[in-house]
Amino acid sequence: MAQKELDPRLLKVAAGIKDLRIKAGYTSLEAFAFDHEIPRVQYWRMETGANLTMMSLLKVLDIHKVHMEEFSKSIGI
Repeated sequence: MAQKELDPRLLKVAAGIKDLRIKAGYTSLEAFAFDHEIPRVQYWRMETGANLTMMSLLKVLDIHKVHMEEFSKSIGI
């Protein structure tokens, strides 16, 4: 069975989340997840767009003190 392709918008959100982490000085997603008490695998899935809920997105944006509107503009959606 072929794997379903992710929606391009999800990939943009995932890339935006990764970009926020890197701009915050974290080269390791594991370190970021640990420091902010997010399960490592859950955070990895968020950065790949595989398991992204609105609640998890809002949690990450709150950690970075970024508003949804600002984030949406930064990723072009």
